[in-house]
Amino acid sequence: MDFQKNVAQSFYEETTIEAGFFILKFNNETSENQTFKREVSANFIQFHFCIKGAASFIFNEGSYTLPISEENSLLLYNPQRDLPINLILNKNSWLLSVLLPINKFHSLFSTEANYITFLSEENKDRKYYKDAHISPSMAIVLNQLMNYNLHPTIKPLYFKGKAYELISLYFNRPADADIEQCPFLADEDNVSKIKKAKQIMISRMAEPPTLKELADEINLPINRLKEGFKQIYGDSVFSFLFDYKMEVARQLLATGSHNVNEVGLKVGYSTASHFIAAFKKKFGTTPKKFLMGLNV
Repeated sequence: MDFQKNVAQSFYEETTIEAGFFILKFNNETSENQTFKREVSANFIQFHFCIKGAASFIFNEGSYTLPISEENSLLLYNPQRDLPINLILNKNSWLLSVLLPINKFHSLFSTEANYITFLSEENKDRKYYKDAHISPSMAIVLNQLMNYNLHPTIKPLYFKGKAYELISLYFNRPADADIEQCPFLADEDNVSKIKKAKQIMISRMAEPPTLKELADEINLPINRLKEGFKQIYGDSVFSFLFDYKMEVARQLLATGSHNVNEVGLKVGYSTASHFIAAFKKKFGTTPKKFLMGLNV
């Protein structure tokens, strides 16, 4: 079941994954902040992902505000009281939320309850709050949910698969991505340098620097750059950049205002055949077939 509300260039869309399991999409492409409200009872866990821009959640009739910014997430759970969504979405911002009943969530991790902090016996009836960075793999799934182009009969299955994929990625804890075990990342200056490296790669994706050039620019040894980037973003520098470039390419194609060659050039492929091969490696289809699918 879908519910959709459009206000000029903003929209709210709600999709039912299963009974009581929802994905909410908030999109504000206007030049003004927009407010969205929805009742949510105490038996739900709420996951909120800010894909673009920024937003704020208002609680207790305005007495408490919880901000969320681009590339960050919030997990909210309070078994003692309802937590209705009262969202102020900034201009040019996207946010996606997942609402999942606690009993459904328990069933997903029934054999690994201690793996999830708030499912442990001592915490199970306590309220829980967590903010976290959105990983590159999660960002891809979130963008796929925001920008899907599918036949209506396929959408429920697609959204169900992506919802479970998103939750799996959210709780994934790679053995080599524990910052507490990495003294190098305990230094905020080092973390800042790694984040700067990511921004450099994104801003120059069409002609990115080599690892050596990047390491020199942020003033880190190349081995520290590689280790730190993998710790924070869960991927190597160039694997991250590849995923980012392909996602940008997919979104540019979806606008319908660029042809395949133009998109390839924008993300750094001077040869169309190389871009087509890269796109197919990532998405399993060619840019042309992807475009044809948008018009079905």
